[in-house]
Amino acid sequence: MQMAADLRNLLEKIDHRGYPAYKDTRGTYQFPQYMISIDHVQGDPFASPSKLSIHVKGTVAGFPRPLYASPCQRIALQDELTRQFGWQIHQFSFQAKGSGKSGILRVSPCGQEILERTACQMNPTTGDLLLRFEVGFPANGRTINAQELMKILFDFLPQCVEHSLYYRNLDARRLQSIADLAEDQQYIREQLPRLGLCAFVADGSILPRESGISSRPMKQGIPFVSPESMRVTLDLPHKGRISGMGIRKGITLIVGGGYHGKSTLLSALEMGVYSHIAGDGREYVITDHTAMKIRAEDGRSIYKTDISMFINDLPNGKDTHAFVTEDASGSTSQAANVVESLEADASLLLIDEDTSATNFMIRDELMQRVIHRDMEPITPFIDRIRELYETYGVSTIVVAGSSGSYFHVADSIIQMDRYIPRDITAYAKKEASAFPVRNEPVLPAPEPNFNRKPKASSEFRDPGRIKMKTLGRDGVMIQRETIDLRYVEQIADTEQVTALGYCILYAQKHLLNGQKTLRQIAQELDQLVDQKTLEVLCENPSHVSPMARPRKQEILACFNRYRTLLHRS
Repeated sequence: MQMAADLRNLLEKIDHRGYPAYKDTRGTYQFPQYMISIDHVQGDPFASPSKLSIHVKGTVAGFPRPLYASPCQRIALQDELTRQFGWQIHQFSFQAKGSGKSGILRVSPCGQEILERTACQMNPTTGDLLLRFEVGFPANGRTINAQELMKILFDFLPQCVEHSLYYRNLDARRLQSIADLAEDQQYIREQLPRLGLCAFVADGSILPRESGISSRPMKQGIPFVSPESMRVTLDLPHKGRISGMGIRKGITLIVGGGYHGKSTLLSALEMGVYSHIAGDGREYVITDHTAMKIRAEDGRSIYKTDISMFINDLPNGKDTHAFVTEDASGSTSQAANVVESLEADASLLLIDEDTSATNFMIRDELMQRVIHRDMEPITPFIDRIRELYETYGVSTIVVAGSSGSYFHVADSIIQMDRYIPRDITAYAKKEASAFPVRNEPVLPAPEPNFNRKPKASSEFRDPGRIKMKTLGRDGVMIQRETIDLRYVEQIADTEQVTALGYCILYAQKHLLNGQKTLRQIAQELDQLVDQKTLEVLCENPSHVSPMARPRKQEILACFNRYRTLLHRS
């Protein structure tokens, strides 16, 4: 290992040379209390910034073991340290001058959700810290400006590390409260199945967001108050007694007038599969971690998905036990999304009427009278919703604003009234009794077939030739194909999309052998990341991209939208 003085001497030596000479700096250098690793050097000052990492021994970082004793606490601490380091380097970004991206300093930006990331990793045994970030190596034109890089490495970064990665310089109370909150959130998540619940929304939660493009809480947002009949009280390990609305397993209907908060509540439940930072307003909104948001997705590709539970006897004779289309309709796409959620082991479905295919959700009585069952290939969701729960153990929360038919099948009915929930189950059931539903006979759903076994492509044998590009949260491009993820609505961060792309690449090389089902592949990837962290997905451990961990459900959703892959299954 080289010393910091060696790095300084090398920079002085290559100063004013051509930019490619920066490649000579790759390696690890010992600074007084930490190591800096220059893992990847950009090709020119206009390219993506260079990748660096800081390594701090646990004995130097000094974080007490109770702050990262459990996985949820460790992930929360890593998240906080990433934020602290980000705040520190922000004040120095572009303070070193030059052309192109010279002087940029950045680390993974963290949103309202607490996610496991490659940006910061703490060894659960030793407390050793690894923090990855990016630096734009300074240049004048394409000539090395080593003096400016020395400012970054020897002046700016030591201050950033000192104020963000050492326990002695951080707010001990704040860190303890973060660890306590993480443990309380995990406690609620573990209590849900024991209490027969699929979700919990604490009293006082602020569910509305600042705007359509901001996930921060709305100022002066109306605090959530549970209906008395649905109130559940929990004794958390740290916060103590907390009360809120418990949504029981089964079928829950959320109704109300427009702009009264129906979709706002559902959105909070969607993201309740993740923990949130203090001050978000949704810290104690906790949803079954397998929950999947279901919607119509016109135009998506479907390949050999068994949608016979909902669609059968198509006029063109198409096989719906292994349905194939390059351009799905609203109803077929929503049917596929439900079945694929079962394949991903989801035990809760979240559905908003506004983003659903009407003919998939319901057939009203008049339509049933005019168009008889033997002329309609679609078995609407309302006819399967009870069976999904009683046979498969899958609960459903449906937001409805115009159709009252779901009153008949719902176990609980919540009316949102100016963002305040009211339990109107008894009243709605009484009113619904005056409008009897004409029940057409429905045969039991066939057991879905989850036997798709994709094969790898020969072009993936050389991963160095594979190009991958993340397109924000909208999708990921692999070679020339874009995997459209716009409607996989529980993806919270663009770095999760990057991780999904690497899941595809890893599976192509190691898992796709024509013997394993998609379900098994997603399960293996999830377990692999659980055991070895996200960086295991990258072929080159010294060139790890910024990634955040997706759920198994999003992994399978990504595979299901990868057209080229499935057409080899």
